[in-house]
Parts: sequence; C-alpha cells; structure tokens
Amino acid sequence: MSASASYVCRQFVEDVTAYLDGALPEEVLLLVDLHLADCPHCREYLTQMRRTIAMTHALNDDDVDAMPADVRDRLMQAFRERPD
Repeated sequence: MSASASYVCRQFVEDVTAYLDGALPEEVLLLVDLHLADCPHCREYLTQMRRTIAMTHALNDDDVDAMPADVRDRLMQAFRERPD
C-alpha cells in the first residue's frame, strides 16, 4: 500500500481547513499532497472551498443584512453544530 493510499477522501474533508490554514503537521501535509495528486474529487473539493472562502471574504454587512433571516439562522445553526 502506498502512502497516498493510506490517506482517504474522508480524512481530507476533515483536514481541509487546517490544510488551507497551513496548520497540518508535515507528515500529514505530505499525505494530503500525495492524495491530491491522485484524486480529482478532492482537488475539486479544495477548489470549491477556496471559492467559498473568497466569496465569504467579499461579503460586507449589507450583504449579511440582506440575507433572509431563515437562511442566516440555518447557517448559524450549521456552524454551531459543526464538529470540532
């Protein structure tokens, strides 16, 4: 079994934020990079996460205020329920 085979997509989904923050230990970073080289699905997920981050950084208070209350409430609930 190769090193990249020991790291699976589910792990990447759990590690993507730390990956983007540059907070992964070197040995995990190596596994992630090997996995990304072989996995088009995780590369696409990474691209989607980067787009989401860019879009949320572009939001201002007017955008948030214009968001329907039920949407804002569901988003806030999802963030509160997110496992650490």
